Amino acid sequence: MFNTQSSSFLRRVLLADALTSFGTGLLLTLDAGFLAPLLGLPSALLSEAGLILLPFAALVAYVGTREQVSPRWVWAVILCNALWVIDSIALLLSGWVTPNLAGTVFVAAQALAVAVLAELEYVGLRKNTALAV
Repeated sequence: MFNTQSSSFLRRVLLADALTSFGTGLLLTLDAGFLAPLLGLPSALLSEAGLILLPFAALVAYVGTREQVSPRWVWAVILCNALWVIDSIALLLSGWVTPNLAGTVFVAAQALAVAVLAELEYVGLRKNTALAV
C-alpha cells in the first residue's frame, strides 16, 4: 500500500501534467492559425500537436485520479513525456521547421516544462515504490 502523502504528491503532479497538457492542447488546437505566424511554425503542426495532447491529458487525469496509482501507467506517462521532450528537441535541431525566436523559445520552454513534470512524476513514483515495500 502506498503512503498517503507520497501518493498525494504523485497525484498532484499527474493532475498538474493533465491540466497543463489539456490547456496547451486546447490552445494549440483552437488557436493554431493565430499562433503559427507569431511562432514561425506551421499551423498544421501546432493543431496536430494540440490534438495529440487532448487524449494524453485525459489519460494522465485518469491515472492520477485512481484510488491506487498504477506504477505501470505512471511509467507510460513518464515515457510519453520523455518522447515529447526528445521530439521537441529534434524538431528544433532537424531543420524540418524554421521557427522564429518566439517559436524556438516556445518549443524549448514547453519541452523544459514537460521534462520537469516527467522528473517530478519519477520522483513521486520512486517515493511510492520505496514506501510500498
